[in-house]
Amino acid sequence: MVFENLSNKLQETFKKLRGMGKLTEKNIEDSLREVRLALLEADVSYKVVKDFIARVKERAIGTEVLNSLTPGQQVIKVVYDELTNLMGEKEAPLKLADNPPTVIMFVGLQGAGKTSSVGKLGSLLKKQGRRPLLVAADIYRPAAIKQLQVLGKQLDLPVFSLEGANPVTIAEEALKNAFTYQRDVVIIDTAGRLHINEELMDELKQIKAKVNPHEILLVVDAMTGQDAVNVAGSFQEALGLTGVIITKLDSDTRGGAALSVRAVTNCPIKFVGMGEKMENLEVFHPSRMASRILGMGDVLTLIEKAEANIDLNKTKNLMDKIRKADFDLNDFLNQMKEMKKLGPLDQILGMLPGQFSKQLKGVQVDEKELLRLEAIIQSMTKEERANPSIINGSRRKRIAMGSGTSVQAVNRLLQQFEQSRKLMKQMSELGSKKGKLPRFPF
Repeated sequence: MVFENLSNKLQETFKKLRGMGKLTEKNIEDSLREVRLALLEADVSYKVVKDFIARVKERAIGTEVLNSLTPGQQVIKVVYDELTNLMGEKEAPLKLADNPPTVIMFVGLQGAGKTSSVGKLGSLLKKQGRRPLLVAADIYRPAAIKQLQVLGKQLDLPVFSLEGANPVTIAEEALKNAFTYQRDVVIIDTAGRLHINEELMDELKQIKAKVNPHEILLVVDAMTGQDAVNVAGSFQEALGLTGVIITKLDSDTRGGAALSVRAVTNCPIKFVGMGEKMENLEVFHPSRMASRILGMGDVLTLIEKAEANIDLNKTKNLMDKIRKADFDLNDFLNQMKEMKKLGPLDQILGMLPGQFSKQLKGVQVDEKELLRLEAIIQSMTKEERANPSIINGSRRKRIAMGSGTSVQAVNRLLQQFEQSRKLMKQMSELGSKKGKLPRFPF
């Protein structure tokens, strides 16, 4: 789960703080010392941490906190606000040209995920009704052009390449092609290197001069930690970046790059890669990411994912059943299949407020588990599926034999069903509060 270690440490710190009826400057300073350590362990830049803690401390020892009836929650609110400010306050949309085509230039080191990100952004823009043209201008990395062509075919997007030409000429000719075939967005995949060098920067500067891009997006790998911040600073100085895309933010990373890169470069994070699939590119919302880090979840993003991937009529019928306490095992299986469309379960859990995510910790939704669940449920009678409470010991043995599983697997399914039934009821109540910031869970 993104920022899991940082999130856990901050939540534990604030849990102690929230339990205090009255705060003193010493209480606040002790808590902020823990926050400082948590941020440094997450690989956030030392200077960024120092400035961040100073701003939080200035506000936290003021009257807005010490004179509050709920001082612990007020400190958390201050940290939430400052985390949001640190990452950019609000989302930074792409700058689209008044007179198309919009030219977007991708830059970054080799291995950061530029080519995949070009495909992901093309897919996202296509869903928004745009007509992107992908440009293969990385002529140095073996198979880079082929990779982009494969992605283009997969996404049903045209890919422009020019055998034997240099990257500057390829970019220039791609722009002419976009005018000819009325493509309104041109996304250029430029070459990277294993490290920053003069040759790389000169080539990128020449491409920039020829095509005059509306956006220059730096792609950085979240797993590189502080190196990502150093890279961002160098590219910003040489090219004048307009935005950053952070890839692999779904990995087991400390996350410091995402918290540092904007403060160091004053350049907004526009998108984050949350997986390998082409749909796993998300618009970066600083406030929502701050909410996730502090364990408040990200219900708005979860709702948006659901609206894009789930049959709303099915969901409405399911919600009616939940409200009427008519949610059975057939509904449970169908809901697990629908949840799988939203992506890996750990990402979904990261979007739920703390009290909900903890309830689903044991639930698995991988492909093999879904097949086992289906086999177990199909081995039940109609009466058992509709009323699981009648499934006693002998019935469990019969169901286990019929599904080729074990009694333990049947027990685990029934436990997960009860957990989900309770959670779904709570989430249906939360749904009526769409758009509101979830209550702090600690």
